[in-house]
Amino acid sequence: MTFSLTDKPLRDVLSDFSSAAPTPGGGSACAAAAAMGAALLLMAASLVKTRTGSSVDRSALDAARPVLVDLQRRLTEAIDADPLAYRHVIAARAQPHSSDIERAARTSAIQAALRGATDVPLGVMRLSAAALQEGRSVAAHAHGAADADVAVAITLLRAGFEGARLTVDANLRVIVDAGYVNGVTEECRRLTGPA
Repeated sequence: MTFSLTDKPLRDVLSDFSSAAPTPGGGSACAAAAAMGAALLLMAASLVKTRTGSSVDRSALDAARPVLVDLQRRLTEAIDADPLAYRHVIAARAQPHSSDIERAARTSAIQAALRGATDVPLGVMRLSAAALQEGRSVAAHAHGAADADVAVAITLLRAGFEGARLTVDANLRVIVDAGYVNGVTEECRRLTGPA
């Protein structure tokens, strides 16, 4: 059975989030927030009128639109990718561990699954950062009537980014591959920017 939050009505999605099931969780919520933020930026970039007195024509907004479409699509895919990745962690933890060989195989499977469960929110961070970059252009050139929508979009993207960072950090605490942990930590530092 395929798991897909994105094909469900919003009320059902909210019900899924509020259930006692381990998925969907924070990772999907981060991706959903960021996807909604990208969608709002896309709406603002699509308005016919541009900001009064802007020295830049619509070309900046025209350039932002296809990028935002792609970012929104990829963030939407992450909504479903996150619980799928976490289900691999659950399955790995359920493996038998009666003997040394079983314990070693189980530990290896858990570690591999945790890396997969970290890669999804790390991707959400990357995509959110890219959408925030596009948001600067949209904020500068979109019609003034969309100012509040752009501000909400930026807030949602920041929330998605920060929540994904928290998820990554939580996973890194239990991953033993120092090379992977150091690489992801450094990328998170670069994506977050100067303090």
